[in-house]
Amino acid sequence: MEEGIPLKPLGKEEIHKLEYSLLISSLIEVVTDPKFVDQLRDPKDRLTWIDSIATAAAALARDKAGMTLSEIAEDIGRTEATIKKHLKGETEAGKIVLEAYKKLEKGEIDNTLSLVLGLKKAESMKEVVDKLEEIAKSLDEASKSLREVIDRLSK
Repeated sequence: MEEGIPLKPLGKEEIHKLEYSLLISSLIEVVTDPKFVDQLRDPKDRLTWIDSIATAAAALARDKAGMTLSEIAEDIGRTEATIKKHLKGETEAGKIVLEAYKKLEKGEIDNTLSLVLGLKKAESMKEVVDKLEEIAKSLDEASKSLREVIDRLSK
């Protein structure tokens, strides 16, 4: 893995780097996966999804830093039961965030996220262009998914 995203964070700054990486990766997964499109139609459900994924990402980042369940719950303002469910993958958001962490461990998404989050400097202009093209492709896919939701809502 590259230096950018710490898998075992030490201190608040590294916790936040991992948390943001998990959050962004997970949100991209949700908006680009057709199986979630129907669930995102209702604005209330969208907000619930975003909150749940943010909570799961925050919990996992703190867990990987070695914080206890009660410390995590207090730090992010959720109950220990909620944190435990996310960390065990008993919630859909927890499953998505755990999968994002596995991809980070394997190095499957670290380079792109490191560049996007500004955690790593590009070695060449070609690398920047390649990463921007990857991001544009992901955004196109997300846009198509959102267009499907809009089309369904307007029927």
